[in-house]
Amino acid sequence: MTKISRSLVLGCSMLALAACGPDDIASPGTGGDVIINPPATPAPTPPSTPTPTGVVAATGCPTIADPQGLTDAGTITGPTGSWRVCTLPKVIRASSTLPRLDGVLYQMAGRVDVGCDGGFTAPTAGAPFTTSTVGCPSSSLTADTNVTLTIDPGVTVFAGTGQSWLAVNRGNKINAVGTKAMPVVFTSRDNVLGLNSDSSQGQWGGIVLMGRAKTTDCGFGTVASGTCERQTEGAPDPARYGGNDDTYNAGRMSYVQIRYSGFVLGANSELQALTTESVGSGTVLDHIQSHNSSDDGAEFFGGQFGLKHFVVTGADDDSLDVDTGARVDIQHALLIQRPGLGDGLMEIDSNGQETDTPRTRLRVANFTAVQNQVSSNNEGNARASLFFRGNADVELINGVVVSPNNECIRMNGSGGANAATLEATSVLLTCSAEKFLGTGTYTNAQVGGFFTGGVNNKDSFTSTLTGLFINGAGETSSLAVDPKTISSFFDTTTYVGGAASTGDKWWEGWTCNSSYATFGTSNTGACTTLPVYTTTAA
Repeated sequence: MTKISRSLVLGCSMLALAACGPDDIASPGTGGDVIINPPATPAPTPPSTPTPTGVVAATGCPTIADPQGLTDAGTITGPTGSWRVCTLPKVIRASSTLPRLDGVLYQMAGRVDVGCDGGFTAPTAGAPFTTSTVGCPSSSLTADTNVTLTIDPGVTVFAGTGQSWLAVNRGNKINAVGTKAMPVVFTSRDNVLGLNSDSSQGQWGGIVLMGRAKTTDCGFGTVASGTCERQTEGAPDPARYGGNDDTYNAGRMSYVQIRYSGFVLGANSELQALTTESVGSGTVLDHIQSHNSSDDGAEFFGGQFGLKHFVVTGADDDSLDVDTGARVDIQHALLIQRPGLGDGLMEIDSNGQETDTPRTRLRVANFTAVQNQVSSNNEGNARASLFFRGNADVELINGVVVSPNNECIRMNGSGGANAATLEATSVLLTCSAEKFLGTGTYTNAQVGGFFTGGVNNKDSFTSTLTGLFINGAGETSSLAVDPKTISSFFDTTTYVGGAASTGDKWWEGWTCNSSYATFGTSNTGACTTLPVYTTTAA
């Protein structure tokens, strides 16, 4: 932003914002003096560095493009100051932008839908679709509502109630794109109030992206007929996903934190920080942190896409869960459990319909997964740090798994062609004495054979990680492979693990810190505090 635009933003935050919306800020000028012989263009002013500061609540809410507008819900006060609370509509009906303004927070007061569900395929005038999204102004759609919710860098969106969650419906998109200096933060009301600790979790739902890529384990239709759909787990009102478009674009999320999610929406059904449901390869996901979800750090149902630069801290179930025909490539990942809590670091499977296609497939490269202590949750469920079963094909590349008090890998065999498979290349395991666990039709020895049959693998490695997750001498000297030879989505790397001891510290700046996982320099501070910035030029 230029000095002028920064001043306008700051001015909007200090005046009555209802009359000074994002369109006003971005409007072009009306002309000016004509200079026949302009002077040389001066060097651009370097962007200012956001600096934490106190906060005074803005005097109103900004204008957005949706005619429903934002509802001024008064102010809220926490340790970082006071904020104007601007509540989103229940259904966002027109593409809108949430600008970052001093003293403004955005609130979800319950479920917030981005657009209306357009169905298995995009509706047309000749084939209209009756949407099931509650609150849509018209139930009969002759085209996708095509709503995009854009969230600017540095914006914080909080959940006003436990039942709050963001539902991006089929035929609509999210564009939550922060920066390394100013990530987008989704969090809870208690976080704003300063009530959270490092054990807080489950205070709101999470973010759900619904698309039209293929899925399995149908709730509606069948795989054989190509009509398979599913319902979002725990959602009391319809929130369907599924289709036949594996290139489906649900939008983009980059440099995003999702804190304290996982509220129980229905019996035994919680959301997690990030839930993708049948999103396709047109969707862009990178630089995402999930912190203290009471369920999984992220769960991917169906679809086909890639994810880079992924941090999960403190998930109370699995750090990463992939199932129902999802085909996912992940690179540059740090999966870190809270000491003595959580289930597995990964759980990859189907939901029981093991003859369905496509099979669930995970390829993950350059990852570090840390579970230093055993938990009762893990002992009663996954029983190992990595758990693979039912109709799932898993490939691990350039990985480091630190699980010194637990088995590293469990596989449950179902027999025949539907059994889970594992390939590993350049993976280092620090495990308990047993290391491998086979259940169902698999034995411990078979699981161990799948792992040791790979190239450059070590199943009796002694971790030398420093700072919890950064490669030490042992990891640095271990042989790596080029992941790009396995998937074109992957970057070429020359090291194992998710955090090389030298080079780009990709996790710094945009992540938040906790007592059990510190990522160095943080522009947002501790996860228990609310990020505060000023963009006034120095």
